[in-house]
Parts: sequence; structure tokens; C-alpha cells
Amino acid sequence: MTSLVQHITIDCADAYELAGFWAEVLGSSVSDEDEPGDPEALVESPRGTLLFVTVPESKRSKNRVHLDLRPDGRTRDEEVERLLAVGATPVGDHRKPNGRGWVTLADPEGNEFCVELSAPERAALTGARLPVTADDVTLAVDTLAKSPAEDWRVPAGGLTWDCWETVEHLSDDLFAYAVQLGPRRPPQDREVPYRYGSEREGGPGNSIFANPEAGVPGLLQTLEASGALLTAMVRTASPDVRSHHVSGLSDPEGFAAMGIVETLVHTHDVATGLSSSWTPPQDLCDRVLARLFPDAPDDEDRWTVLLWSTGRADLPGRARVTSWMWHGAPL
Repeated sequence: MTSLVQHITIDCADAYELAGFWAEVLGSSVSDEDEPGDPEALVESPRGTLLFVTVPESKRSKNRVHLDLRPDGRTRDEEVERLLAVGATPVGDHRKPNGRGWVTLADPEGNEFCVELSAPERAALTGARLPVTADDVTLAVDTLAKSPAEDWRVPAGGLTWDCWETVEHLSDDLFAYAVQLGPRRPPQDREVPYRYGSEREGGPGNSIFANPEAGVPGLLQTLEASGALLTAMVRTASPDVRSHHVSGLSDPEGFAAMGIVETLVHTHDVATGLSSSWTPPQDLCDRVLARLFPDAPDDEDRWTVLLWSTGRADLPGRARVTSWMWHGAPL
């Protein structure tokens, strides 16, 4: 057994006040158990946990340990401006003409930290493939909750299932991908053995079914729960984990990408059935194509290519896909 870093502890003059600044930085809040004047204050978030402790000594020199921040949803320069607006001060500008580099700032008590390039900026500079992440699963699952339709028993696009059944199937897929990552020794040659079946001949075979009495809000809540389960498993599982899928052993990123593709294309099916429009972010389509369909055409609209790759659309000059399987193995 080994040790885990429970949190990073920072000595300061006013624990609660400095914790408030860092809560803004991390998009979180100070613990409800802490109040102004307390000797300690905790900031917890998926992006890191910081404990601030009031001490009598003042800061006298450069920190021997500092935090490097990677913006999420912003560029490096946009994040620098945001942090300056909430109370940071500039210390050093190490940005380079080629777009690389970082900016060193200080928090309100003078503790130095650096703002690095965002993941998309780094990928653009290096030509690297951007990974599929847990947050992408959350983004995809949130989409269906916006549909105003009430009758979800109409056919889902070109499927033989209705919209309700399709969402149940999607919820079941996300659940199934999550539990493949759950065991201490993930199965290498089979699925985790939950019992499953269909409620009607020709319907999807699921382990997860929504209670019809809960209506569409209840149906979408089961989808949200399954999506949250996959999000949590992808976020916490080691990148080295491998588990069975019919397309081959896959890793957490692979299961995240599968969940997103299932969500995007089945949202398309349901939206078609409900006469709603649905176009997902191009960059998300591009990342799941790069992960699961590495041989897909790269000179077309990425959403159209994803629909073509899953047999749901035509591409000019290319035969329609009638049978497909993604590349589940780690790249």
C-alpha cells in the first residue's frame, strides 16, 4: 500500500479570507464548516483540495512549492485576466512569441502560482490528440433534458425502438461502461454479469429500466444518474485500467468516448423522433472520432462524419455504412 495526497496545506495570515480567493480560482466554495476567523479553512473541488492554516509568521521569500494551474474552458490569457480581476497580482510574464510559456501570479498573501496553457492550446501547438474526458460525458448527457416534448413513445429516428426505449438503452449503456471499470480486477474476457432482458420482443436488452410512473423527468433522471456514474468512474480510474468490451480491451478514456458516442447518436435518434434539432460541439465530435474511429475521413463536417461512421448519414462520394464497430483498444 502507498500514501495519497489528501490535500495541499498553505500557511497564511487569514485562512478564511485566502480560502475565499482560491475558491474563486477553482470554481468551488469554502467548506460550510468554516467561518471567518477560524484558524483553518478548507476548499474542496475535483480540481484539487487546499487547506489554509493561519500562522503567526509572515511570508519572507519565494515559495519552495507552488501550484501550476491549467485553465478549463478558457485560454491561458483569458484565465490570467480572470484571476487578476479576483485579486491576484502579476509576478512574471514568461509567455513566448510562439504561444508557449506561462504567467506567474501571486495570491492576495503573496504566494506564487503559475497559469499554464489550456489543454486545447497545448494540443494545437504540439499536434497531439486531445483526450476524451469525464466532463465530456457530463456535457453530452445534459442535452436531452432540454427537450420540451411530452410524448416519448414515438419512434426514435430510424430505430425500431421508441424514444423512451432509446433513452433507457442509453442509460443502460452508460451504466454498463461504468461498471466495467468498477471491480478491483476488471474482467478481461466478459462483461460484469448483471442480468438483463427486454420488456417486449424487439425492444432493447437492458439491465436498467426507468419506472414509467415517474414520467419523462424520471426517465431523464435515470440517464443523468448513469452518466454521473460513468463520469465518476472515468475521473477516478487509473489510466492503466483495462476492461472487456466486445470491440477489445479498453481503457477509461475509451469507455468515456463510447459513452459519448452512444449519447450523441442516440440523442440524434431521439431528437429526430421528437422533431427537435440537435448538433453537438464540433470539437467533441472530433475527439471521439479520433479516439474510436481513427480511420474516419478528416476533411468533412465532424458531426456528419460521426453520423456516417455509425450508419446514420451519407457522405458524398462514399458508400453508406451498414455495419460498424469502433476502435475500443487504447491508442
